[in-house]
Amino acid sequence: MAHDFNWEPGIGDPTIGGWITVILYLLACASCWKTTRVVARQYWNERSDGYIWRTISVVFFLLGINKQLDLQSAMTELGRMVAFSGGWYEQRRAMQVDFIIGVAVMCAATVPVFLFWARRSPIQTWLALVGSTFVLGYVLIRAASFHHFDRFISSHFLGFKWNWILEMTGIAMVLLASESRRAKVFRQMGRRVAR
Repeated sequence: MAHDFNWEPGIGDPTIGGWITVILYLLACASCWKTTRVVARQYWNERSDGYIWRTISVVFFLLGINKQLDLQSAMTELGRMVAFSGGWYEQRRAMQVDFIIGVAVMCAATVPVFLFWARRSPIQTWLALVGSTFVLGYVLIRAASFHHFDRFISSHFLGFKWNWILEMTGIAMVLLASESRRAKVFRQMGRRVAR
């Protein structure tokens, strides 16, 4: 049995929540980019966390594009084709559960590694790394297209879809951490000028 690639580029989530999520991704991207520049200028002669903010900025820019082009659906469709051609499409649920568990374990293991890697960085950088890991884990699990997870994130809590709540929470965490980090650098610069 064969399965054709059945995906076309288009607006992935044309709802208000979808557009707000894209705007948040782009705001976080711009904020992290500004933080990169401010941190690099302040600590130009020593190792700083600027490279972390630059990486997050680029990743969030790509995730913002992905959010509206629905590229993860293309990945899901490709997985479906592989499952059909490999003859294990009927066992896909077990593979999806294994994938979701693997992503959750990978994210849980990645956070301590990131925090160790950034151990000399300010708390704002730590929060941004945790928020980024949360967002990436959510996007990967969402791409697995596990029916029970899809049904959960489509359900509502206080009038909001769970997929909006989960994704926006991680993005907002990064955005707030970036703004706070930049403000901290400006405060430090002000103290140095006042001396």
